[in-house]
Amino acid sequence: MKANVKSGLDKLDKASRLVKAGRPVRPAVKVMVGGKFNIIHPGHIWFLRKARAFGDELVVVLASDATIRNNGQPLVFPAKERKRVMESLSLVDRVLIGDEKDFFRVVEKERPDVIVLGYDQQADSAWLKKRLHNSKKPRIIILKKWGNYSTSSIIEMMGRGKGAQTK
Repeated sequence: MKANVKSGLDKLDKASRLVKAGRPVRPAVKVMVGGKFNIIHPGHIWFLRKARAFGDELVVVLASDATIRNNGQPLVFPAKERKRVMESLSLVDRVLIGDEKDFFRVVEKERPDVIVLGYDQQADSAWLKKRLHNSKKPRIIILKKWGNYSTSSIIEMMGRGKGAQTK
């Protein structure tokens, strides 16, 4: 909550400086990302930084526990815990837990200006474009992969009892 208040005050201060300088104040650009974020790793931080650069407010939508389980993937931490971890990152303005039945409900409610997808979410891009035909059309950006980070490989390494490999 403290970060949201600080973010709001920073936006007011910026708007005030723009008005005093005689420059127009543009509406804030809302950026949305979504994912499981089961174990936050350097690839996630890179992704969030890049996404944040496309706007003024970064909204993260976490996959619900049921969604993760229904996709046959391991659930490392429950959504409430993943939410607390994500909220602790200064890059993130708001964190929501996605709708268990329809992820798109969050998109419709939040009406982002930009949706940033990860390299592994390209199938979601076509689905989103089809669903967006009657609503505000946010810009959809797909980021490339950065580094060799993946939550599934981290989980696999941990299962084999191996830690990080450094040179």
